[in-house]
Amino acid sequence: MISGPRFADNSRRRVVITGMGVIAPNGRDLTTFWDSVRFGRSAIGPLTRFDPADSPSKLAAEVNDWNPAEYMDGKIARRTERSLQYALASATLAVRDADLDLSKIDPDRVGLVEGTSLSNLEIAYRARATLDERGLRAFGPTTMLLGYVGSGSAEIAQMIGLRGHSLTCSSSSSSGNDALGYALHMIVHEEVDVMLAGAAEAPLVDTVFFGFAKSHAMSRWGGAPGEAMKPFDMAGDGFVMAEGGAFLVLEELSHALGRGARIYAEILGQGRACEAYHPFAPQADGWGVTRAIEKALRQAQIGPDEIDYINPHGTANELNDIAEIRGIKNALGPAARRVAISSTKPVTGHPLAAAGALEAVILALVVSRQEIPPSLNLTNCRPECDLDIVSPVSRPYPARIALSLNSGLGGKNSCLVIGRYPR
Repeated sequence: MISGPRFADNSRRRVVITGMGVIAPNGRDLTTFWDSVRFGRSAIGPLTRFDPADSPSKLAAEVNDWNPAEYMDGKIARRTERSLQYALASATLAVRDADLDLSKIDPDRVGLVEGTSLSNLEIAYRARATLDERGLRAFGPTTMLLGYVGSGSAEIAQMIGLRGHSLTCSSSSSSGNDALGYALHMIVHEEVDVMLAGAAEAPLVDTVFFGFAKSHAMSRWGGAPGEAMKPFDMAGDGFVMAEGGAFLVLEELSHALGRGARIYAEILGQGRACEAYHPFAPQADGWGVTRAIEKALRQAQIGPDEIDYINPHGTANELNDIAEIRGIKNALGPAARRVAISSTKPVTGHPLAAAGALEAVILALVVSRQEIPPSLNLTNCRPECDLDIVSPVSRPYPARIALSLNSGLGGKNSCLVIGRYPR
């Protein structure tokens, strides 16, 4: 285990989750979303957003029948693209779910952090087409403003009325976890009392999809779509790209109790590590995963034997799956054998930056509803992945503490720790 400073044991401000909102291929409300996860109802199907042509990968997890006007003013919907629409919608749902009246809170004590990695691609493509077809006169001055990666947090703050501070973090598939970790830090260190944190992504754009498909990162499965992603299985050949968003309302505990808020779970810690090894491939021994877990446990002030469940990155890529399991074993030691593990990406697909936020919602529901969801499509486990992988059905279990692991391009690794409330 690594050494380093800890939060003060008794004086640390505790941070709880009081609201959650999801816009996902498998559900746009918490009940539908959770039921699909716990019952293993995959949202993966044939790609319809555009013609996959000769792409070896032809599946996706899409948010179907999307009508942004259900969540925002029509003018906002017309000038924003899907990634930002998913962020705005899920953030609005989270605030509503928390029954949070911002007019009763000092605006300087509320903050916002949004995670994304490929935001506003559709706006960039539309702007290029407009320039080519109609020339500079038709090129609007707001195009650049809406196209920059930080526009998401600015739009959310304006629509909801958050006047404290807002920012966007971008760390590939670790963005969601990192956004929640930043929010945790802000509350613990008394910068704010409430944070709206989450991530959104809409990567189902032809150039992005084809690039990932040709990199062999995505599954080329040609059978039943729901069987495409096979984390930790010998037949696993990559992930299925998805889209969506999730936001959570985080509050300092006494603030939440003071207004009588419902509490889903407690966020205990977050750890990050960069392998500085390769742009795409993980370090074979799982070093980055190990360090992220160790840092998260140190910050949460818990030991490996207190962990009941891990939701791993679980992308069904051989190198990633094996490295991740090795990282878990190295971080937890003998305690790794008793921890339940399941990847929920075979249900949701992999929405890149939004993965950590969606999986944080899943962790909060795992510890509050005391049920561990299954890892689908595991029939022939890789020998190296010999831990307690929950499959093929969910497992009722009194889970106390759960971890979410996500890894991004460039060796970015992130671990989020969520605990049952009260513990």
